[in-house]
Amino acid sequence: MTTISLVAGNCGRGRGYEDGRFEFRSNLYLGKDFLASDLFNNNPFRRRANGCLSKALKGFENGNGRRFRVIARVKKGKKHDYPWPDNIDLDIKDGHLTYLSHFKPLAEKPKPVTLPFEKPLVDLEKKIIEVCRMADETGLDFTDQIGALENKYQQALKDLYTHLTPIQRLAIARHPNRPTALDHILNITEKWVELHGDRAGYDDPAMVTGIGTMDGKSYMFIGQQKGRNTKENIFRNFAMPTPHGYRKALRMMKYADHHGLPIITFVDTPGAYADLKSEELGQGEAIAHNLRTMFGLKVPIVTVVVGEGGSGGALAIACPNKLFMLENSVLYVASPEACAAILWKSSQAAPKAAEKLRITAQEHYKRKIADGIIPEPLGGAHADPVWTSQQIRFAITRAMDELTKMDTEELLRHRMLKFRSIGGFQEGKPVEPERKRNMKPSDASMLNAADIESDLEKLKKNILEAKVPSDPITEKAIEKLKQDVDNEVTRAFISMGLQEKLESLKLELSRASDNQTLNRNLKVKVDKLMQEFKQNLSRPGTYLGLKQKLEKLSMVSRLIEQKEKGEKLKAEVNQKIPSEIKEKLEQLQTAQANLSKGDPLDEDLVAEAVKAKKELIEVLKSANLEIVGVAKRKAAAELQEKIVNVKKEIDGEIERVIDVAGLHGKIEELKAEMAIDSSSPKVEKLQAEIKEEIRTSLDDTALKQKVENLRREFATSSEEVIDDKVIAENGRW
Repeated sequence: MTTISLVAGNCGRGRGYEDGRFEFRSNLYLGKDFLASDLFNNNPFRRRANGCLSKALKGFENGNGRRFRVIARVKKGKKHDYPWPDNIDLDIKDGHLTYLSHFKPLAEKPKPVTLPFEKPLVDLEKKIIEVCRMADETGLDFTDQIGALENKYQQALKDLYTHLTPIQRLAIARHPNRPTALDHILNITEKWVELHGDRAGYDDPAMVTGIGTMDGKSYMFIGQQKGRNTKENIFRNFAMPTPHGYRKALRMMKYADHHGLPIITFVDTPGAYADLKSEELGQGEAIAHNLRTMFGLKVPIVTVVVGEGGSGGALAIACPNKLFMLENSVLYVASPEACAAILWKSSQAAPKAAEKLRITAQEHYKRKIADGIIPEPLGGAHADPVWTSQQIRFAITRAMDELTKMDTEELLRHRMLKFRSIGGFQEGKPVEPERKRNMKPSDASMLNAADIESDLEKLKKNILEAKVPSDPITEKAIEKLKQDVDNEVTRAFISMGLQEKLESLKLELSRASDNQTLNRNLKVKVDKLMQEFKQNLSRPGTYLGLKQKLEKLSMVSRLIEQKEKGEKLKAEVNQKIPSEIKEKLEQLQTAQANLSKGDPLDEDLVAEAVKAKKELIEVLKSANLEIVGVAKRKAAAELQEKIVNVKKEIDGEIERVIDVAGLHGKIEELKAEMAIDSSSPKVEKLQAEIKEEIRTSLDDTALKQKVENLRREFATSSEEVIDDKVIAENGRW
């Protein structure tokens, strides 16, 4: 497509030239007869350097006797107004038409995000690795104790994700790394093409639609799409569709109904976009139109809630024959934060609102709103997206096998009865009296972070108090450790699904020549594979055995290196210290031993010791060694004062959290209940609620670091160091 724009000079404001010409940005549209002969004849025009054609017109002059000059700029349009490639493969058998979708692979994988209630377990995992390192440094065998701690950690992880509170499940449903609708679609389909537009002027990226195949059968997929990072979330409007998005979904539903394609919808939205423009365009009418139309569609409809489903924005594509929810997904009429702000005038009451709203998949299944719960791996769907997608596929396939056997009338009646059976009332029956229900699992059978942390502290204490000398590290033990690490890494690659990529890279490396370009490409592939492996390895609660062995191997390498450096340095220093200084140092050690027994101090020996110390420092300086100083034992009173200060800081932080969270009323209620019966279930429930709210609101990272520093300081202070003894570390004295 080619366009020509014309501008005329000296007709108003514009850009002037020295010869009196003017150019204007505004277009001058001239008649056919005016430039009919000259426009398509290049000879009368003078081509300029910037690609414009210009001609001075005869007979047209202004008052100063200057002529008009017409300038034509030729612009070439895009070769394709739609994103079709130049060479389209017409024989494509499977895969996805990526050039029809804005959804591309991310250049960098998202960073791991730790939710607030996961922090204690992540800290415990680090402490277990640290205990393993300490045990290896002392050379003691604590394998049984460490194995027991690992088992307790795995049990605590399982208990945590088995008994999540509603607000915790909401946090998992909103996790930044949670798989999106397109992630699941691409994982479960063999062929996929995305379709765009509502045919009314706009393509809403918050609503994705397209046709895909599973097991050779075609389906219409419709879903609300969140972004995988900030840029994508802005582009997708945080999965909040406008009226154009719902009309786009409606167009695809009618298309599927006309062609007999079963419909699969994925719900993942905080709600419909509620800005002024959307309301002007008829947001409510678009949602209502979808609700009415879905009940009359003559094809099977299956809906899967993969994240959060907010109010009518979710229902607009969720009037199916079968509704499934992922284990940690939620469905609500109003968000817990909004509900808390309305009822309790504070968003801090969101956990209480989430519990009262009954938003979890388990509650919806109990009330027959959801027809099934699709399991997720420990840690949420983002811990293993491919496995989660396959579970979704199994659920959809089973449901479709059942629904496709129905005729049109049965299908419509099935859909109608599903929604008519939700809720209900009874007349003429007595109300069941209040009875106790054990809603909370027994605390005796559940492991928490405090229990494992206490076991860790006991094990640390045993390791620090052990006086057994370290066993020498033999080459045989190191070789065995390396073999164990290799085996663990191989098993980890297999469990991560990276074995085929690894074998392919090995084959390419075996065939690689000295070509530098080929080697660079291989290096990029290796780096990408290792980055993916490390990303999977860094997930909390996974591959603990491999992490410990890698840490142990790294520690062994450091110890061997330090040992070699220390022996070499010791030999050099011993060669340079004269025998006279050595004799004086031995006399000084003997005098110190006698002094500790109560013998009088020999002043001449003290003078000799000071002189020997100066001579020793000179010898060490001549050996290019830096003198760090003399180590002194820390006073117990100083440590005690630090402990008291840290305790006061912790108490103050807890008091601040109680004030911010408004827990004073609940604490007073707990005191009153304890005065009546300290062992009642209500007391236990109040205690658990207060602890959970404090743990959720408390930012304890800095406090934990201070406590850990105090523990290390206390451990080092328990080792006596002679006041005048010169110490060495990593080649520094």
